[in-house]
Amino acid sequence: MSDRIFNVLFLCTGNSARSIMAEALLGKMGGGRFKAFSAGSMPAGQVNPGALRMLGTLGYETEHFRSKNWSEFDTATGGPVMDFAFTVCDSAAAEVCPVWPGQPITAHWGIADPAAVSGSEAEISAAFAQAYRLLRHRIEAFVSLPVESLDRMTLQSRLDAIGRP
Repeated sequence: MSDRIFNVLFLCTGNSARSIMAEALLGKMGGGRFKAFSAGSMPAGQVNPGALRMLGTLGYETEHFRSKNWSEFDTATGGPVMDFAFTVCDSAAAEVCPVWPGQPITAHWGIADPAAVSGSEAEISAAFAQAYRLLRHRIEAFVSLPVESLDRMTLQSRLDAIGRP
């Protein structure tokens, strides 16, 4: 087994809910094999309170999460080289992403935006819980892959399959 730690970037337009939850999940589930990051093309400037409530209720430390621009991950300015980059919203998937040094393997794992849900507190909480569950299942599948032993094409195929409903 390799001692290599893989850098993983979760991308969403606002970097306020889904990508933050994905970063938290992989941080907890990655078993030291992965270092999770998140960013947005047009960051909201703050993490959605619903995402923070959801994560806090589940025992995550939430103080360090912040909404940030994907330009922070430009290696020319000292950002880490990414091994994987996953979009978790359809808007971000349709945008022209930066060219990431090292050519990370990319996949789209679209999840409905819980921050866009309006209604009662229970309905909003249910939307965040659903997004969290879907992300958890996808990240569980990702961390169970033998990343070190798969060729790039096979790994790409498996990552694409994880993102399909």
